[in-house]
Amino acid sequence: MQMMARCIKLDKDCAKICYTAVTFMASNSAFAAQVCQLCADLCEACAQECEQHADHHDHCRMCAEACRRCAEECRRMMSMAA
Repeated sequence: MQMMARCIKLDKDCAKICYTAVTFMASNSAFAAQVCQLCADLCEACAQECEQHADHHDHCRMCAEACRRCAEECRRMMSMAA
């Protein structure tokens, strides 16, 4: 379990920033693009970490895929806001 500690921490952080990004986008905040950038960066970091465990843990593979999709969507939203 200790080897998964960083992965679990990143998963939790990723979930928090994704929720925050959604709320900023939904409220049409002037800072939504900045929050989306942070979300995309954190999702990429989470995906990279999860991919290290994906061969042994299917949930890590699924998490990495979801994080990559979220990062892509955040970047798309940022480009629309610009």
